[in-house]
Amino acid sequence: MPKSRLIIGRKPLLEALHNAQNIEKIFLLQTATGEEISAIRKRARELNIALSLVPQEKLARLTQANHQGVVAIGGLITYQPLQELISQAVDKGETPLIVLLDGITDTRNLGAIARSAYCYGVHALVIPSSNNAAITEEGIKASAGALEHIPVCRIASVEQAVDILKLNGIQIMATSLQSSQPIHSTDLTVPMAIVMGSEDKGVSDFVLKHADHLVRIPMPGNFDSLNVSVAAGIMLYEVHRQQEA
Repeated sequence: MPKSRLIIGRKPLLEALHNAQNIEKIFLLQTATGEEISAIRKRARELNIALSLVPQEKLARLTQANHQGVVAIGGLITYQPLQELISQAVDKGETPLIVLLDGITDTRNLGAIARSAYCYGVHALVIPSSNNAAITEEGIKASAGALEHIPVCRIASVEQAVDILKLNGIQIMATSLQSSQPIHSTDLTVPMAIVMGSEDKGVSDFVLKHADHLVRIPMPGNFDSLNVSVAAGIMLYEVHRQQEA
């Protein structure tokens, strides 16, 4: 990991958090305590920054410096507010199209999804701060640089993202193997958010319960499992096809 991306120590991290510096993730020693640690936790929650409690060995692998129980990884991109991006699309007279990640843990899949999203004019890629892969150099490479150009939002949770989307009149769509509704028979010309679930379990129960549309991608073979980034590309193409038509 490039050393220039590491923020090491309590006071340097607090200063970076105070200045709202872009931070991808914070690692705290499991036994770390004190006012500064409490302040770091509070500010991380406010900025939707992922925070992990880790053993000493994890921090030692990140740095040999005197870390005081705190190491953070500086971000590679600048995150943008979801509401602002939705409003910008509406002001331009465009139909909002959002991609929401729900448990994508492979940074290369994240990058590949971002690549398709950028190609098809997605207005925002939304990444909850927990239970999702971080944006790394590998992910940016997998995106062919798209992650440096597509608007990306970091938000506290999938639940919060869905609330914001629904308040803005944006319908939620997700795939489900149990759904009888093929994607091509769904009206995708309306404001739409496509939810892409985890590589092993698919979308969460919350999304299954609150989605406006549960669809399936028709496949003629007996093998019913697409890579999540491939599925995202197919779904985005279908949105594009319908809107162009």
